[in-house]
Amino acid sequence: MKKYLVLIGLLLVMQGCNIKTQQTEAELKSNDTTISELSIYNLPSKWTDQDGRDLELKELRGDVLVMVMIYTSCQAACPRLVADMRHIEQNLSDKTKPHVKFLLVSIDPEVDTPERLKAFSIENKMDGNQWVFLRSTEDNTREFAAVLAVNYKKISPIDFSHSNIISVFNAEGELYFQQEGLGVSYNQTIEKITEAVDAN
Repeated sequence: MKKYLVLIGLLLVMQGCNIKTQQTEAELKSNDTTISELSIYNLPSKWTDQDGRDLELKELRGDVLVMVMIYTSCQAACPRLVADMRHIEQNLSDKTKPHVKFLLVSIDPEVDTPERLKAFSIENKMDGNQWVFLRSTEDNTREFAAVLAVNYKKISPIDFSHSNIISVFNAEGELYFQQEGLGVSYNQTIEKITEAVDAN
């Protein structure tokens, strides 16, 4: 009986050590806040999403990001870009989808209030947790567009000319892949998103 109790005692001690080791590893991982110099998570800009929540880009760290810059009153290229984003999302595997966020960043923050972005997300059936619509100040928007190599210019009170680029960022916020064009084949983009998720 005494030997049996000693054995149980040893097992409990070993289990306690194992739990402690697991906790220590988890703590080390969560404390690893080093951000690559090439990461968009170095940008200090503040953004507001379609639910009126203020956030910094680094809060999205850990997911692969698929990003496009649009404005909700656009009647030309943006509807096609939005459709392309939906097409990409629908063609990702069930294994990949939970690790991907789709960001649509407004180039017209004056018009695209959180309320407008929310209405737009519902109108376009993009109101799941994987869809994030963002707006910020004009300066922050310009800075972010420069990072994405997106050019845009106001050509009338309600119209902009702009680049049509879909960008993929890995889980650390580093640019992984870009594709330009409207209604083109996005098979390579889908492959790159899957690759970035698998590499995480």
